[in-house]
Amino acid sequence: MKLNRVLNLPLLTLYGLGGILGAGIYVLIGKVSSLAGLFTPVSFLVASLLVSTTAFTYSELSSRYPSSAGEALYLFKAFGIKNLSLVIGLLIIATGVLSSAAITTGFVGYFQVFFNVPDFWVILPLLTLLGLLAIWGIKQSVRVAAFLTLIEIIGLILIIWAGKDYLVNFDSLNYFDNLLDANTAVWMGVFSGAFLAFYAFIGFEDMVNVAEEVVDPEKNMPRAIILALLISTVIYILVALVAVSAVSSQDLSNSKAPLALIFNQITGLSPSIISIIGMFAIINGALINIIMSSRVVFGMSQRGWLPKKLGNINQKTQTPIQATILISVIILVLALWLPIVTLAELTSLIILLIFSLMHLALIRIKSAHKVISPNVRQYPIVIPVIGFITNTGFIIFYLIT
Repeated sequence: MKLNRVLNLPLLTLYGLGGILGAGIYVLIGKVSSLAGLFTPVSFLVASLLVSTTAFTYSELSSRYPSSAGEALYLFKAFGIKNLSLVIGLLIIATGVLSSAAITTGFVGYFQVFFNVPDFWVILPLLTLLGLLAIWGIKQSVRVAAFLTLIEIIGLILIIWAGKDYLVNFDSLNYFDNLLDANTAVWMGVFSGAFLAFYAFIGFEDMVNVAEEVVDPEKNMPRAIILALLISTVIYILVALVAVSAVSSQDLSNSKAPLALIFNQITGLSPSIISIIGMFAIINGALINIIMSSRVVFGMSQRGWLPKKLGNINQKTQTPIQATILISVIILVLALWLPIVTLAELTSLIILLIFSLMHLALIRIKSAHKVISPNVRQYPIVIPVIGFITNTGFIIFYLIT
């Protein structure tokens, strides 16, 4: 039985945005601020530039090979080494569950704005609900994700609108003069912040793992990836500009619900509305990662790389139930075990490694000059070359600092 092709360009773009806009901005902006201070927007810009070449690489790879096995298949097509593809597939699953665990942990902070409940009794029912929703069906779950994505975009626009006066008067900070005069220690903080902010852009790569459920994936997948990245970059930088203008870095970094704090500081109103939207945003990110991880497990099982039972599709829901349950349980354990910054940093490090390998895979594939469909979206080979250099450089920077 095959997966159901029901995702068009708008739904796929919203699915990608939902994966990108979750815990990254709603939870981690305070942590980025603790490293980069006033230059937090620059950290988000650097992270976006780092991600951009990878977005183009994923666009071409997903257009060439629209399969749920995603990165594992791309690596196999490039090098033909089954064990290497198996390792990369397991790493992709690891990033999905680590990211979901980080997102789920972030949900607790916003939930506790209203109710002082132990973490376990927030995380367990949340993951149970999301697992059941992912099992229900791809069309239903992605529609829910699209709806939640619209809500979280509204929340971010609300922050930007409330802080519009800070944006208008931004020149009063002498921002660019201070940036040009910044010393090495400041720039180290900016790049350290960018490594953490990089996590905020993770999510577009999840899109390729629902390729078998996308209408006309050769055209729609590349378009949706680039659209999702562009929209999220603009929103992130504007929110970061408002944040550093309105709230001190120390207050931001100490808050478990930083956007709620920003809204309260700017407007003097109750942070309840932003806290509620923050919870929706975080739920959305976790749901999308559960869907993505379960599809990678399914795709690898279908190719005989994982136990056959994990590749079973339920006839009624047309979803891989066993794979979804397995992923949900692993996320539960990690969310209860590790703090959010550790989860985010581990996710970013593994993702950077995977991105570097994807750039290498595309370089190898393009160098082979194989005949491909005229519908495949292609980019110059210099893009994956630059992507490999910058991603590998960022890994080295993180490991030595």
